[in-house]
Amino acid sequence: MSLYRDQGVVLRTVKLGETDRIVTIFTQVHGKIRGVAKGVRKPGSRFGARLEPTTHVALQCYKGRELDVVTQVETIDSNRALREHYGCLTHAVSMLEAVDHASPERERNTPLYRMLVGALQALGDRPSPLIAPAFFWKLLSLEGFHPHLDGCARCGAEDGSSSTFDRSEGGLLCDDCGRLGGVRVRPETVACLRRMLGGELARVLAEPPGVEVVAEVERLALGTLEYHLERRLRSAALL
Repeated sequence: MSLYRDQGVVLRTVKLGETDRIVTIFTQVHGKIRGVAKGVRKPGSRFGARLEPTTHVALQCYKGRELDVVTQVETIDSNRALREHYGCLTHAVSMLEAVDHASPERERNTPLYRMLVGALQALGDRPSPLIAPAFFWKLLSLEGFHPHLDGCARCGAEDGSSSTFDRSEGGLLCDDCGRLGGVRVRPETVACLRRMLGGELARVLAEPPGVEVVAEVERLALGTLEYHLERRLRSAALL
């Protein structure tokens, strides 16, 4: 086994035996890893409380064949505010689950790592129901599924009348193509998506649209993400 150091975000934990845990961490250099944290469930454990989902940590591990062994952990950011607010926690957990499902083990993805750290910080500093949907859309874009929002994704028409979204086609459809499938969306929702994915996310968060538009953006983001992951997010029921 070889020793390495890294930093990452705890995605989930699973009990192992009487006192141990298997911890899944999305790291900056080594990608998603699974490691055994021995004795962390014992009273007085040195770093048990540091290995909780959403926590940003610096760690030292021994690399194993299937599971690594976590030997040292230091907290970079506990993201405590997320765990003290139910709404924030549900959105944070959904982002963690999305990263877990979208990331193969031990495959480095520095842009996604930075995006996850930034999204958790933003959610804790300024809670918004749009942060998780924005994260889902940007995750899809990063994985090569950037939604087609300028014109029709099926026929290529660019008349600006797109009012239907079809996740299988990868974006908006014009009125003619929209009759063949997809879901109708509000013009305000289309405008919000274009701003979020066009570099204006900070302004959208500062001046959010109405509740109906936020809900529609979230439904579209979640449905499209689950379609491409080919599985349901268990945490989606909490949103």
